[in-house]
Amino acid sequence: MATVGTADSAAPAWRGGFGRLWSAAVVSRFGDALRTTALPLLAVQLTDDPLVIASVTACGYVPWLLFGLLGGAVADRVDQRRAMWAVDAVRGLLVAAFALAVGLGHASIPLLLALAFLLTTLQTLFDNAATALLPSLVAREALGGANARLMTGQQLAGGLPAGPVVPLLLGVGAFMPFAADAVTYLLAAALVASLRIRPPEREPRPAGSTLRAEIGEGLRVLWRDRVLWPVCLATLLCNIGMGALIGTLVLHVTHWLHAGDAGFAAAMTVYAVGSLVGGFVAQRIARRTGRVRALLLGGTVQTASLLLMGTVRHLGALLAGMLLLGIMGMVWNVHQVTLMQQRSPASMVGRVSSAFRTASTSGAPLGALLGGAVAAAFGLNTPTLLTALLFALAVLSLIPAAKADVPVVAPQDGPGTAHVTR
Repeated sequence: MATVGTADSAAPAWRGGFGRLWSAAVVSRFGDALRTTALPLLAVQLTDDPLVIASVTACGYVPWLLFGLLGGAVADRVDQRRAMWAVDAVRGLLVAAFALAVGLGHASIPLLLALAFLLTTLQTLFDNAATALLPSLVAREALGGANARLMTGQQLAGGLPAGPVVPLLLGVGAFMPFAADAVTYLLAAALVASLRIRPPEREPRPAGSTLRAEIGEGLRVLWRDRVLWPVCLATLLCNIGMGALIGTLVLHVTHWLHAGDAGFAAAMTVYAVGSLVGGFVAQRIARRTGRVRALLLGGTVQTASLLLMGTVRHLGALLAGMLLLGIMGMVWNVHQVTLMQQRSPASMVGRVSSAFRTASTSGAPLGALLGGAVAAAFGLNTPTLLTALLFALAVLSLIPAAKADVPVVAPQDGPGTAHVTR
């Protein structure tokens, strides 16, 4: 049985559905990158109020507080493959409608807020279903490698091409990045729908079992785990900081650094390059340090990067900081997701995932609004310094998890295990 300090080294097989899941994730991520890069630029054209701009980011997180736990419980009950492709199809239609509205000149801040809210509401089901589906497609000892490949592929497709492509698409029309995003959602839905996997054979739920009771079970598993709970707290602190950073980054680049739209696109591209590098080194770092200590290393380097970005008023300093932030951000994401999948009972991955995500993401809307308020009151670089402080606190909160050395949950080969049709 593996321990906390052990990083698996098995590589996932591309056959059996993982290849198509990877392709769907990569295609969808490319479209998401187009939208997330274009959305703040569109918001800046509509208003220059930092708090209003930050509200667009905040609205994209609020549904996790309202529906995140419900999404995880539903993901453990339904056919996860069907849930994923249906959600992607609906999201594609929503973004297509938004692109039409922008193209007709009806873009507005309320419309941006509505789009962000609806897309994230659907994402609460999609992300929990995807997290629960992956262990059905690859062996448990290969989860680390599978997560690294998924996230690296997403960054490769979404970061590198998307950053330079967005200005070109915006040159054609403000609606173009969103129209392209709608197409990628529909392509991803078709790929997921083509997966040949039987629904998991779950044990019958006890008579009278309710969604509320099942949500409570997931929360208890998370709370009692001596590794997952400190990692969740650390991720919460980081997400508060990232909400503040992301919600005001466009102002940091275009107003504080006076680097313009091209500077913002360069920052996003460099971050994507860093994330790509992080995907390649994540497993290597974990094999030397263990997963929790890899998180400690990642948080420490990110803190230093944020201090550099917030104190040196030069585009080069920003790009260097974003590069390191991307590398260690990917290391963090790979290992916190893998720890969650490995330490959760197979029949409860969706619920534990939703409990973890809801708790850790709950600070992001607050962070986005806090970042906007701090930027308006103290200067456009101060959200970055606030984020550095929060990351430092996150590193300190991880120390109990680094000391714990308890076994991960053993793979379950009984009724809770799904079977892949090859």
